[in-house]
Amino acid sequence: MNILHIESSIFAENGVSSQLSRTLLEKLTLENPGSEIRHKHFGQEPVPHFDGETLQALMQDPDSRSGEQKDKVAYADQQIADVQWADVIVIGLPMYNFSVPSMLKAWFDFIARAGVTFRYTEKGPEGLLLNKKVHILATRGGQYKDTPIDTQIPFVKTFLNFLGITDINVIYAEGLNMGDDLKTLAIADAENQIQQLQSA
Repeated sequence: MNILHIESSIFAENGVSSQLSRTLLEKLTLENPGSEIRHKHFGQEPVPHFDGETLQALMQDPDSRSGEQKDKVAYADQQIADVQWADVIVIGLPMYNFSVPSMLKAWFDFIARAGVTFRYTEKGPEGLLLNKKVHILATRGGQYKDTPIDTQIPFVKTFLNFLGITDINVIYAEGLNMGDDLKTLAIADAENQIQQLQSA
């Protein structure tokens, strides 16, 4: 099994979402010996914003790209290659100001490329990243699950579905800033859900 592990917390390995993602990662590797893992730690290795210069580099004829443009294209290509390689994607996903971390959004921008990860057809857009499983460890300071305020998970699911990824499992740990007792219970419940997962 090829596993892509993404920690998007600004607190790096100290984030609760990072810790829960590592708990899930440990379970997956124990159940699937010989699995290969690629890690992305956005708190330690920030993702640049997808800007106009990056888009221009991608559109530039490969033979006429500058050295800087070649570096930008190589980085962008690698992000897509990692997703294409993965069978399972594990995402530690904290909520910041009702949305996803900005570096995760930037990473999404890098992996959405027409003709590569999706394409437009006469019947509309078609995702090209098929047969992948995504586990999301969603952590929040408050309690937002299944409320109109939670625009985060619907956005992430919409984006992944657009790329062809429809097998998505979400484990929540909410109320982390609402007192130590609730925080302890929320983390314990998330860890229990992780252990109860039957398969990748």
